Amino acid sequence: MNQNILTAEDDLQIQSFIDYALKHEGYSCITASNGEEAIRKAREENTAIMILDLGLPDMDGKEVIRTVRLESQMPIIVVSARDRESEKIAALDAGADDYLTKPFSATELMARIRVAERHLKNQIRQEDSGGSEVRELRIDLNKRLVYLAEKELHVTPMEYQLLEYFFQNIGKVLTTKSIIEVLWGKGYGSDTQALRSLMAGLRRKIEKNPAKPEYIITEIGVGYRLLDQ
Repeated sequence: MNQNILTAEDDLQIQSFIDYALKHEGYSCITASNGEEAIRKAREENTAIMILDLGLPDMDGKEVIRTVRLESQMPIIVVSARDRESEKIAALDAGADDYLTKPFSATELMARIRVAERHLKNQIRQEDSGGSEVRELRIDLNKRLVYLAEKELHVTPMEYQLLEYFFQNIGKVLTTKSIIEVLWGKGYGSDTQALRSLMAGLRRKIEKNPAKPEYIITEIGVGYRLLDQ
């Protein structure tokens, strides 16, 4: 799948490494060395995915994410040396889709790009059909029904809302904060007990072994992700 990928990175060695990995897989590369250039090229160039370093010389990468998100829903993969969970959560809450901590391998980067591509395809599929599926799990967005191996599941309205949010963001890491805001509103606070209980109930219905989930996995200290494979 030949796509234009925008890389915003001020470290020339890392930029060269990423460009080589992308071109080796047949992608076209667009580069930016600072935040303003990244925002301009995201707006002007035909880019499908952005790879973004948080530590740019002119502005924090999270500000780039927030600005790009005003105009585009392209997948944004953050690559950063900042490995604290608080940094990951802040970037994801700002609108990033995924987060890679430096150093990372070309194999890991390409895997994340493939996830982003499948996310793009799934968005188009949802718009065309009003539904989406991940392996044996399927959701009908028009009828608000959920199926597992073609058998209808009886889910509560809150479980459906939670699952719908995951299907709208297949492969994307969703922070606990963002899920709580979608389900209960921004004024709910930071208590995660209700979400954990809701997640446990949903997993009992969709997972063969809720203790070892295959669909919705936990990103320790950050949130959850609906796996697309």
